Amino acid sequence: MFLVFRKRYLLLFFFFSSSLMGRVGEGLLFSQDTTINFFSPSSEFNNKRYVSVVAFQGLAYAGTIVQLSNTWYKDYYYHASFHFFNDGNEWLQMDKAGHMLTSYYLGRMGIDMMEWSGANQKKNILLGGTMGFAFLSTVEILDGFSQGWGFSWGDFSANTIGSGLIIGKNLLQHKTAGSPLQRGGGAISLKFSFSQTDYPKYRPSLLGKNLTEQWLKDYNGQSYWMSFNISSFFGVGRDFKSRLTFPKWLNVAFGYGAERMISGKPDFVYTDAQGNVIEFERYRQYYLSLDIDLTRIKTRSHFLKTLFETIAFIKFPAPALEMNKHGLKFHALYY
Repeated sequence: MFLVFRKRYLLLFFFFSSSLMGRVGEGLLFSQDTTINFFSPSSEFNNKRYVSVVAFQGLAYAGTIVQLSNTWYKDYYYHASFHFFNDGNEWLQMDKAGHMLTSYYLGRMGIDMMEWSGANQKKNILLGGTMGFAFLSTVEILDGFSQGWGFSWGDFSANTIGSGLIIGKNLLQHKTAGSPLQRGGGAISLKFSFSQTDYPKYRPSLLGKNLTEQWLKDYNGQSYWMSFNISSFFGVGRDFKSRLTFPKWLNVAFGYGAERMISGKPDFVYTDAQGNVIEFERYRQYYLSLDIDLTRIKTRSHFLKTLFETIAFIKFPAPALEMNKHGLKFHALYY
């Protein structure tokens, strides 16, 4: 089972590492060719950039796997023969949504890195897009050899879907280049949001002792979104296109969340310090909200474009309508 903290840790690691590679690479490239705008993808194949990307991805992959193997697994669990673990009913599948998002954005970063090098477009997509799947699947195999965890087909499937979505999206975008449905950041994207809850106080070691830990660990405060760009769908190939105009950056988003979970196990019983049993009836949440696609905001700055693409996985705070088993609830500002 791919635990909450490790999943978020790996996502943060890759975002940090990609930025670090940029700073190092900028110094190397600018010292040799000042005409190269570092933040702009190369218009033609750049062997130095390509070697840098491949070397970085290889070192980041190997270094992180070795670190996990020699520290996390070694210190906390004994190695065991390869085995499977069924965690399909845990956390109301919020962890699976997290796997999908992580694999999706690691794949997107892989594609962006390959594009930065000027490599062939299809090679960018196929090689870069599988970065998340390869990395997370390796960690899943390590789980399979670890006592107390196991290889989860649910996690593996979520990793596959996330990578498949980013690869399929980019292949379609490449095939239909110039189509209104594909311009900008694409018609559909996956996103993440977080708001602090009261549940970590019951089990701070599991759900986080402070805000920094809680946004990594507390599934109750996490929401996962599928964001649709409005202008990409309305007016495409229709006579009334001119009458239906929307800001290019405006999206409508559908979200999924869950509440009242202080354990992954649905039958977990919580007893407080006085011996009183407190019941937590978990339930699912579905959201409808507006969103902003930062990648569609026009700017001539390649630095800002890089920044917008880096944080584009975050759902923009906006009014939202929530539906759950208790009825409808309106949020003036949901994040």
